[in-house]
Amino acid sequence: MKLAAIDIGSNAIRLQVTTAIHSDDKLNFKKLEYVRFPLRLGKDVFSTGSISDTKAEKFKKLMHAFKLLIDLYEVDDYMACATSAMREADNGRSIVKEVLNDIGLTIDIIGGAKEARLIHTAISKFLDNSRNYLHIDVGGGSTELNIFSDGKKSVARSFKIGSVRRLEHHDSPDIWNEMEAWVLEKSKEYEGRITAVGTGGNINKIFDLSQKPVHEKMTLDEVIDVQKKVKALSYEERIARLQLNPDRADVIIPASEIYLEVMKWAKADSIIVPDVGLKDGMMQALYDRNTGPDSQN
Repeated sequence: MKLAAIDIGSNAIRLQVTTAIHSDDKLNFKKLEYVRFPLRLGKDVFSTGSISDTKAEKFKKLMHAFKLLIDLYEVDDYMACATSAMREADNGRSIVKEVLNDIGLTIDIIGGAKEARLIHTAISKFLDNSRNYLHIDVGGGSTELNIFSDGKKSVARSFKIGSVRRLEHHDSPDIWNEMEAWVLEKSKEYEGRITAVGTGGNINKIFDLSQKPVHEKMTLDEVIDVQKKVKALSYEERIARLQLNPDRADVIIPASEIYLEVMKWAKADSIIVPDVGLKDGMMQALYDRNTGPDSQN
């Protein structure tokens, strides 16, 4: 079964095409195609409230290219989800409608709660049901926080704080205070007994730069050390010496500040970085949709 996921974020837009394979009673998604395009819709939306005509045209061209790839790979099912920037844009829904009418590609503008559910689907296999976790997902426009205890979600909240929003100085001090109060209140019963789980491109890159072995935790101090090393370099040096993409080199520090503050508030001294995200949760949801009791297969 071939499946495709399109993750329309505030910083970048990703397409992944996979084949679902069963081996030894285990489900694996073999990557056939992966494309990441740094359109940065959030730069427009968080400044003006809408997507500019120029970026709207680029977005439609990109969706056309993705639809061609989906057709060429003869994908059985696909899912396209748009998050913070598109849902906040005054013209977001009209652009989505144009894409459907002109290209035949359906895009679902999802809320923070659905975004968090899809991501948890991808990270759940990395978690121990006997432990307590604070899941931190930092996107370009929003941060999703979820606390899990005994294998079940206890509480969740989405905040309008993200890497692009912070880079452009559109993050409100009131929202920061609100997020701090929420974390302090919801995590206090797990004090000293909570582990952070980080998802998002920036924490994945921070983990890579730490040179930790795969599947090992990063301590809070190790995250701080990586942040200091990156912060000491200019934008150009981050690209040349650390091999960061241009659209990663400027947002990695604002993103790291969000992860670190949340960890400190929750008194989480370590973080797991499973290197999965929204697109991985979408793949699982697509597979379930096509193999569950209500599927037509």
